[in-house]
Amino acid sequence: MRYLTARKRAEGKGAAHSGTEHHWYMTVSGVGLALIVPTFLYIFGSTLGASHQDVLATFAHPAVAILTGLILFVGLQHFRKGAQTMLEDYSHGTTRKALIIGMTALCYGLTATGLFALAKIAI
Repeated sequence: MRYLTARKRAEGKGAAHSGTEHHWYMTVSGVGLALIVPTFLYIFGSTLGASHQDVLATFAHPAVAILTGLILFVGLQHFRKGAQTMLEDYSHGTTRKALIIGMTALCYGLTATGLFALAKIAI
């Protein structure tokens, strides 16, 4: 039989038993976004003012399409987690649950819409 002290059982868990995992997810996704967003902004900025065909050709390139997909997915998941934390901190009860569900649905909807549009361009 294992004997664990209360401190040992609680170590690294936080009040919600997931704070450490959430913190690391936000840290890793934030660093990842900090690395890929400037590249995406350069590519996106270079296509501003270009013709429709040039923009389609740029975003149809596999590397650009993958980068754009990563920005959409990781960026919106990072936003979802951050907004969920904010809602958990500043709202209570049924309002909290409704806002979290609505915000999660919005983020997944935006991700699906963006990836669908990207697939239409890249294919």
